[in-house]
Amino acid sequence: MRYFILSFFFILYTSAKAQDLSALYEKVKPAVVVIYTEERKLQRLGNTTAMVNAQGLGSGFLISDTEIITAAHVVDVAEKLFVQFLDGETIEAKVVSTFNEADVALIRLTRPKKNAVLVSLGDSDKSKVGEQVVIIGAPFGLAHSLSSGYISSKKSNTKDANPYTNTEFIQTDAAINTGNSGGPMFNLGGEVIGIVSQIKTVTGGFQGIGFAATSNIAKALLIDKKIPWTGADFLPLSGKSAKLLNIPQNSGLLAQRVVSTSPYGKMGLRGGTVEATIDGTDVLLGGDIILAFNGIRFEMNDETLKKLGDFASSLQSGDAVVLEILRGGKILSLQN
Repeated sequence: MRYFILSFFFILYTSAKAQDLSALYEKVKPAVVVIYTEERKLQRLGNTTAMVNAQGLGSGFLISDTEIITAAHVVDVAEKLFVQFLDGETIEAKVVSTFNEADVALIRLTRPKKNAVLVSLGDSDKSKVGEQVVIIGAPFGLAHSLSSGYISSKKSNTKDANPYTNTEFIQTDAAINTGNSGGPMFNLGGEVIGIVSQIKTVTGGFQGIGFAATSNIAKALLIDKKIPWTGADFLPLSGKSAKLLNIPQNSGLLAQRVVSTSPYGKMGLRGGTVEATIDGTDVLLGGDIILAFNGIRFEMNDETLKKLGDFASSLQSGDAVVLEILRGGKILSLQN
């Protein structure tokens, strides 16, 4: 009889929890979007390589009728962005701001979404290990799919003076797969406390360890600082790698991919064209190496990185930007 009673209450409990998740899902799912991207990637074609168009996939969520938060790696070097909503409507979008280390990004629709359903960013500091969470996204393109799990751990590095190196992640066992990136992690109150980022895997599939950037780091970087998107990704070079590429100073930033319509693309910055491996890292060589931003010489130290962070934060639309670059052994200047 005791076993029967315990089983009965367990069934009631699990049924109530399922109903709670179902109600939460119905409430927030219209705010979750699928993001389709078009990028330029280097691809081997026979005995040659060429830059070709490649399609990408991610998720995101509406915080206003025009603004969407997603993961930086989903949109950072996208030539084109299209956002698809639950009702099937698709609207083009533009990147506003990205932070690669924290893996958070803000994009803006080219026109407002009518009858937009919004979600709010919660206080991720209040979330606790063991708390249940819900993730909604588009794994493998399966839009508005739900997975649930628990917070396994929390990882934080927010003490650096340079905003580019600040990170904060929630670890979870909720299932995360390709296409989930950028999607929201909800607490049971329906607040977004994380932005899905990456998984730790050996096989390439999900193995129970996933990470989401916290809502608080997203608020701090995307809403408070609003450092503008540049439209390029870079590989920092110092020490042995800097000497190998004959950089005339201790450090530099090697351009990997540059979006043609981005601010840096319009300035004429060039990305890499040749695949190579340096110290076990796959890189694209042949691109410009940035030596200085508006006279601030790039060095891999806290003082310089702080100056560059402050410089980027202070930029307003139309401000002059001058890049000192190394191209083909010559030092040149690019200006907007």
